[in-house]
Amino acid sequence: MSFSLEIKAFDYGKPIPRRHTCDGEDISPEVSWSDAPPGTKSFALIVDDPDAPAGVWNHWLLCDISASASRLEEGFEPGRVGVSGRNDFGRRGYGGPCPPPGHGPHRYFFHLYALDAPTLGLVEGASRKAIENALKGRILANAEYMGTYERKH
Repeated sequence: MSFSLEIKAFDYGKPIPRRHTCDGEDISPEVSWSDAPPGTKSFALIVDDPDAPAGVWNHWLLCDISASASRLEEGFEPGRVGVSGRNDFGRRGYGGPCPPPGHGPHRYFFHLYALDAPTLGLVEGASRKAIENALKGRILANAEYMGTYERKH
C-alpha cells in the first residue's frame, strides 16, 4: 500500500458539497489518511485553489499533526490539533471554497505531507511561505485529494 488521503464527503475530482463551502456552513470535511511511511513523525496539510484569479489561494494550512493521527474530524477548529497557519481569508483554520461567481469550476487540492520531524517549529498564524520553507528536506511522502466547486450566481 502507499500513503493515501481520503475525503468521504466527495469523490476525487467531483464537486465539494455546499456544506463545506462559503455558500453553506463553511466547515471542513473529514480528512483521513492511511499507510504513512516508516519514520513518519508528524504530518502537514495544505489546501489550496490553483485556479484563483490572483494566483494560488490558500484555504487551510496546518502543521505539527501528530504521527499517531489518521484523520481530522469534520468541522476542524484551530487549537485542537497541530499548529494552524493563516489562510488567505486572513484567519487560522479552514476556509471553504468560495470562487468568484461565473468563473467556472475551481479545483481544490488537499496536500498531506508525512514528515520526518515531530514539529516544524512554527507559531500559530504562520504563512504558507514559512510552512513551505520548514517542509524543505523533511517530506517522506505526500498524498493528494482534489475536489471542485463552482458558484454560478
